[in-house]
Amino acid sequence: MTRQVLLYLSLLSLGSVLGQISYSIPEEMATGSLVGNIAQDLGLQNKRLVSGKARIYSRDNDKFIELHRERGVLLVKERIDREALCRQTTPCALHFQIILENPMEFYTVTVQITDINDNAPTFEKNEMRFKISESAINGAKFVLERAVDHDVGINDLQSYTLKPTENFALKLHNNADGNKNVEMVLQTPLDREKQEHISLVLTAVDGGEPQMSGTMQILITVLDANDNAPVFTQPVYKATVTENSPRGTIVTTVTASDADHGVNSKLTYSITNTLDNVRNLFDINQVDGQVTLIGNLDYEDSRNFEINVLASDDGGLTDSCKLMVDVQDINDNRPEINIMSESNVISEDAKLNTVVTMINTVDKDSGENGEVKCFISESIPFILKTSTNHFYSLVTDSDLDREIASQYNITVTCSDEGVPSLSSSVTLTLQISDVNDNAPVFERSSYEAYIVENNTPGLSIFTVKARDADWNQNARISYILEDSSVNGVPVSSYVSVSADSGVIHAVRSLDYEQIKDFKFCVKAQDGGSPPLSSNVSVRVTIQDQNDNPPQVLYPVQTGGSLVAEIVPRSADVSYLVTKVVAVDVDSGQNAWLSYKLQKATDRALFEVGLQNGEIRTIRQVTDKDAVKQRLTVIVEDNGQPSRSATVIVNVAVADSFPEVLSEFTDFTHDKEYNDNMTFYLVLALAVVSFLFITCLVVIISVKIYRWRQARFYHSNLPVIPYYPPRYSDTLGTGTLQHVYNYDTCRTTDSRKSDFKFGQNVLIMDPSAAGTMQRIQSEKSILDEPDSPLEV
Repeated sequence: MTRQVLLYLSLLSLGSVLGQISYSIPEEMATGSLVGNIAQDLGLQNKRLVSGKARIYSRDNDKFIELHRERGVLLVKERIDREALCRQTTPCALHFQIILENPMEFYTVTVQITDINDNAPTFEKNEMRFKISESAINGAKFVLERAVDHDVGINDLQSYTLKPTENFALKLHNNADGNKNVEMVLQTPLDREKQEHISLVLTAVDGGEPQMSGTMQILITVLDANDNAPVFTQPVYKATVTENSPRGTIVTTVTASDADHGVNSKLTYSITNTLDNVRNLFDINQVDGQVTLIGNLDYEDSRNFEINVLASDDGGLTDSCKLMVDVQDINDNRPEINIMSESNVISEDAKLNTVVTMINTVDKDSGENGEVKCFISESIPFILKTSTNHFYSLVTDSDLDREIASQYNITVTCSDEGVPSLSSSVTLTLQISDVNDNAPVFERSSYEAYIVENNTPGLSIFTVKARDADWNQNARISYILEDSSVNGVPVSSYVSVSADSGVIHAVRSLDYEQIKDFKFCVKAQDGGSPPLSSNVSVRVTIQDQNDNPPQVLYPVQTGGSLVAEIVPRSADVSYLVTKVVAVDVDSGQNAWLSYKLQKATDRALFEVGLQNGEIRTIRQVTDKDAVKQRLTVIVEDNGQPSRSATVIVNVAVADSFPEVLSEFTDFTHDKEYNDNMTFYLVLALAVVSFLFITCLVVIISVKIYRWRQARFYHSNLPVIPYYPPRYSDTLGTGTLQHVYNYDTCRTTDSRKSDFKFGQNVLIMDPSAAGTMQRIQSEKSILDEPDSPLEV
């Protein structure tokens, strides 16, 4: 057994390989016989066939040949009968494709089936009968039935023999289709009186090895003279009929005439085709020669027919003609769409021109009716490209984005060029797999949150939220607190972030007085590989809570000395005794202070300014007023709930130091201490006098300097009280230096009047043996209301 292999390879522009290979095998090979080593002939390894899931794709011939992937060979799957498969068509071949995936490749394979001499020539009838007039002249022709041999080529019918040959000889006519018409020609006149019945044997012989033959018996009855044979009006008739025409459609009419008269001129028409199924599709009226359609015509099965028509008279004389029937195609077949290979999933980062699937189209019609064009919707990122005739590849035409479209239902529509056009469609569902190409995005560009101070550690402040347009693991977000510091302290000691929920918790209790706000960054990172992230700025503002009471800066409360403010008995109404100075480290309304007189020796003598803390007289001082006045002032803030502090102010109503001394000296001193009292008093007066003169010089200098400055600068802004920078706070009780100065600012209700400013300090020290130190400075303020104040 000889196998022939032809191999053709060509490359497609789409990246998939198209190869063509041909084999030739004889028919009737046993099941499992080797057709060819497809892997070796295509230059492929067997493991490529296995990994690529190689398979045979064929529309209707996949039952004869099978692919053995592991061996890389093609085998006969079922016994092949060339005559059943192709009839008389030559060459006879099986066409199919070998499809491989990852990457996608396909190869066209043709297996040609060669004929063997397995069919003997046969006649449809075992015998033919003729009635021939004895008056038939030499050369009279009698058409014989042709033998049929289903083999082709040299194995087909080759020759005929007729025995005996005393009266007749054989004459063969070659037709355009390769067949032979057999005629029996009268060579010697017949004599009914000598031989009324003649028996002949017609033998048909093919050319195969071994040679095979078939026979048919010819029985001739010799009649009396009928010397005129029928004659057709033309040797060849032509007709056209449309496929799918209804049964009973008249194709044409053939006509013959006979010069005889009477019974001998009566003609009978018949169809003599034996090889094909003509007599199953056409019928002829024996009397008038009208040919009609009795079967269904399909242009795709047979495009034309050759009908042999015989006209015979009762005398046995005959004539023949041919009727050539052309079948006209109509557009009655929709395009067939065959999916050769299909991918259901494609990555969103697939490159341009990535092959998604391959499609084969077939339209059984011909001409424009068989011209097929395929197209898809223009609003999707895919296009159809023609690879070869009737083969299309669906490829990517632009970038894919799963976040925009995670699935495509691609409808491929194929239509022919017929009128009206017929079309078919198939829908492919394509899933887009995700890649990590989107970073998390926070819902806001920045966040700002508020928390009240003195919070509980672990308190949830607020939540940051980010979203990721990717899917599954690529969209799983973790929140991370970025490393930074707040006033040199790591931000992680203030707040923490929940990795899963993005909830920000306070790690410790926050104090508004220590830190009022701080900023940090939170990073949102997805679970892709590599991960993508984005940052957002978070500002946390700490809200004040009324957690600090007011602190009194003046008057100073000391444990060992008694400070008293001196009010002369000549003081007028609204005389400024002193000013209670207090501060609150809270902010906002929590730091708004109000002053109230809680207790007083004589409530009718003094009042406290609600907002400024100034202690003034509310009536004229009289001689009846006690020298020693004790005022308790309460300072409250405006928080909820409010906090307060109290201060005791000692006021001495007197015009001389001895009077004051007698009232405020409640202590018992020994004689030695009293003797030294005069010394300390003289020393104190000397120091005070020196300081007074010095302060007077300084005040005059400052007065001149400010007067000059007032000529170039004028301001109506309220003056903020100035507290000496050397004040300090110890455990909530204020202390002042023993020698001090402070500025008194005029309020809005005192701008229309002048007043005398006095600063009186009385220090009583029990350890000083009753000695009193007094520093008093007075100054009249007579400037305009808008001029700066002097000390």
